[in-house]
Amino acid sequence: MDGPALRRAEGELAHARRGRLPDRNARVQGQRGASRARGHRRAARRAVSTPTTASLTSEAVEPHLRGRFGKPYLYEPECESTQLLLLGSGLSEGAVGVTDHQTRGRGRLGRPWVEPSGTSVLASVLLQPPPERNAPELSLVAAVAVAQVIDRTTGLTSQIKWPNDVMLNRRKVAGILTELSDRTVVLGIGVNVNQTREQLPSDTPTPAGSLLTLTGTRHERAPLLGALLLELERMYDAWREGGLDSVYGELGARDFLRGRRITLDGAPATAVQILRDGRIEIETAAGELRAVESGEVLYAA
Repeated sequence: MDGPALRRAEGELAHARRGRLPDRNARVQGQRGASRARGHRRAARRAVSTPTTASLTSEAVEPHLRGRFGKPYLYEPECESTQLLLLGSGLSEGAVGVTDHQTRGRGRLGRPWVEPSGTSVLASVLLQPPPERNAPELSLVAAVAVAQVIDRTTGLTSQIKWPNDVMLNRRKVAGILTELSDRTVVLGIGVNVNQTREQLPSDTPTPAGSLLTLTGTRHERAPLLGALLLELERMYDAWREGGLDSVYGELGARDFLRGRRITLDGAPATAVQILRDGRIEIETAAGELRAVESGEVLYAA
């Protein structure tokens, strides 16, 4: 898809997203929406007018799009959340929403995701998995894809902290968020790329890091995003065909929690392994083995 087509897609998304007003507010907000939308579209056009690898505009990222994912590619310089760019949009599978800064970014369990503008890769991908697949497994599938790209980028070995975090040198550098609506999944990915130590949050349950703080090198975000989308596409296609078995070997090799003392929803336990159905097996303080589908996991540093 060429640059003008990508910019048209950005405009189409902005139109679709702003058109989804709650019924009770439609009359009140409808008259204001047109002028705001024109202003946002003008701002978006100004933002993408100069190609640069320092930003994630369509011009910057288009040369790095090698597969289906990212077509259409929807970019806004700033938005509440990339998830909201796609949820309910009606766009086709593979559509991607990207921003340089989220004003109300969020992670799993509704926790805020905070990042200085232009320092992270923040992207959401619209997926339409087949009904026979267990869509929540996509968090683990995406985590494997992100981990592989981070390894190739840094030369280090990353791990996966069940159910949705990517760890590098015992610090969280990426998180995954999946949201389901009917048979549509919007998969959000956030990667800490160029934050300094001072810019990283210090009050998170899992210590945070960035590719910059852990390698001492700044990384271009546009080629990193292109690599992530291509690897995610490859992993997603394999999962569609073979389910979680397609990445289970990688999950086992990268299991950050295996053998660690943890608390699960406040209760002490020991993590045993990630199971083939995506659940985590734990051993409780009483010695009982349990398979857990979801919960908040904290680990002993």
